[in-house]
Parts: sequence; structure tokens; C-alpha cells
Amino acid sequence: MKCLIPNIGSTSFKYRVLDMPSETVLAEGRVERIGQPGGECPDYQSAIAKCLAAIAGEGNALSNISEIGAVGFKVVHTGPLNQSQLIGDELLRAMEEFTFFAPAHNPPYMVAIEAFRQELPGVPLVAVIETSPYRLMDEAATTYAVPYEWREKYGIRRYGFHGASHRAANEHTTKLLGRKNLRHISCHLGGSSSIAAFRDGVAIDTSFGTSPQSGLPQNNRVGDIDCFAVLQMMKKLNVGPDEMARILGSQSGLAGISGTSGDMRDLDQAAAAGSKQARLALDVFTRAIRHYVGAFLLELGGVDAITFSGGIGENSWETRAAVLKNLTAFGIELDEKKNRLATGLGAISAEKSVVKILIVPANEELIVARETVKVVGEARNG
Repeated sequence: MKCLIPNIGSTSFKYRVLDMPSETVLAEGRVERIGQPGGECPDYQSAIAKCLAAIAGEGNALSNISEIGAVGFKVVHTGPLNQSQLIGDELLRAMEEFTFFAPAHNPPYMVAIEAFRQELPGVPLVAVIETSPYRLMDEAATTYAVPYEWREKYGIRRYGFHGASHRAANEHTTKLLGRKNLRHISCHLGGSSSIAAFRDGVAIDTSFGTSPQSGLPQNNRVGDIDCFAVLQMMKKLNVGPDEMARILGSQSGLAGISGTSGDMRDLDQAAAAGSKQARLALDVFTRAIRHYVGAFLLELGGVDAITFSGGIGENSWETRAAVLKNLTAFGIELDEKKNRLATGLGAISAEKSVVKILIVPANEELIVARETVKVVGEARNG
């Protein structure tokens, strides 16, 4: 089966076509600045048409668009619907209901799904939901100390996200180390960052909560914060929930601390030039990661492997070194030279390190493609 896997952004999307089950990449590309001044495409409908024209037809990876057997979407938030499934009206209603929690993710995906429905009528569309790996977490790990009715009636609980990336890192690490009984801490660090803990291949904890605005400080999203501080600032600024959500979701995070950029490269440069706020943003980021790594180390009762994925996790040796500084007492020791010179997949732990430390480039599309084939196969077999 040939699967098209679009990775949707608010103004752009990447796409990859995989031939399954061989997992061969047949085509890939991206469309930028959708609906933006100077962009190639005014809307998702035209962007998707451009994508399909680039992958199907004479001289392209597919001879005809009819070769596409399924389209798999990495859907971010659907509340209690947390297992991979064919996309139907119920799932779209759930995406709409939980849009407040994922305003940068759900709306563009909903638009793209409707566009693909029109462009590829009859082709199965599959949602591989980002919260899925955390559905087996203990109830104590997903419950907030608020009236229990909030959980039961309104879905206020911890969900977890970045599921495809963390799952890919865990599956790769399990295969690489040749054992399933692993205690694994997966660090997905990028414009959006999170930590997840796995025991024996099952996710037992995550840094994310009800929304992707929680957990670690993101590029421009807040991360963890005392809810009463938010309520106080709503009073001080005389703003309602929608405006506060905008501030926390687009003007906060590392960019909010630095006063300029939330991009790690910009922050490194500014800190080197003497910016105290940029240095503080980097330190807050590192401290938050270490906080969750420490918590998960305790929850797991030790750790066998720590992995780094995402743009920062894969490319910033300084961040990896800062996160794992002075942890030799826990059997965690970096090889400084390997860490500095690393350019992709590989081990960066010292020979004497009890814990294996790995860089595992994110491969979310592969996880989505595998799940897509599984869901379509189950649907066809009844």
C-alpha cells in the first residue's frame, strides 16, 4: 500500500509518500507560507493539489493519483478518542471540541482533512492520534487535583502529545539494544518539546498535560505555570480567557523570557553576546528538562536509555550536555567528544556509562504510515 503522510502546520505542510510494508520513501516535499503574502498557495485546497501534482503523473513517484491507498494524519488532540481510527464525523467533532487546547494544531488539520476528502474521494483517511501512546497510563498519572467531575464531564486530565515521535524513539531504542524490558526516557526537544517515560515499551508518564501549552517551556508557548498566577494576570491586564490563551500560546515560552526569539540558535547567539534574558531562557529550558528527567528517573526506578530527538535534541550538543551534567552518580555519563561531533543517529554515552545515551532522529511519518496500514487493514477485514 502506498501511503501519503501529510504533516500539517498552521501555514505550511510537509509530506512523504511511503510504500508499505517495505517502508520505502517514494517521494517527499513541503509547501510553505500557505495563505501568506508571497506564498505559493492561497489556501490548503490549492496546496494539496500542488502536493498531489508533485507526486503523481509522468516522471513522478506515482504514475497516477489512484495509486494512493490511504492518507495518514498525525492528529494532535481529540480528547477521549485516543486510538488510531478512520476519520469520520465523530472524530472531527472531537477535534472541534478540543480546539481551544490545541489552537495552533487542530484548525489547520481540520481544514486539510476536508481538502483531502474532496481531492481524494473514497481514499481512506486515518487519524493517528498524538495522545494514543499515553492511553495506558495509570489514572493517578493523568488526574488533576480538581473536582473529579471535570475529568468525567469535561475531559480535564493529562493527555500527553508528541506520541509519534516518542513512540518512534522507543521502538528504535528497543530494537537497537535488543531488549524489550527497557526503562527509557525520551526527550523530544525542538520548537515544541516534551519528555516521556517508557517501561517495557509502554508509556507511563509524560511532561505534557491537558494541552500542548503545558510541560516544558516551548518556543513561544508557556509550559508549566501556577494557574493562580494566570488568574491574577487576567485581573491585572483586564483580559478574558481567549486573550490570555493567545498570550500564553504565542507570546510566552522562551521567546517571552528572552524578549526576542524562542529559537535556540538565536538564543545561543544572544547569550554569547551577553544577553542576560537569553541566558535565562536557556537556563529555564534546561532546568525544566532536568526536572522531568529526574522525576521520570524516580518513577521508573532507574533508567537504561535516554534518547534525544527533534531539532534541538538532535543538533544542540550544548543542550544535551547541560541536561545530563553531573549525573554520573545515576550511571549517566556523556562522551564529550562524541556529543560535540554527533551529526545524526548514534550513541553519545561514555563507554563506562551504565545508561545508554542516544540521538534518534524523529521519524514520525513512519509511525503514522504503520498505523495507517494497520487501521485500513482492520477496516477491510471487518
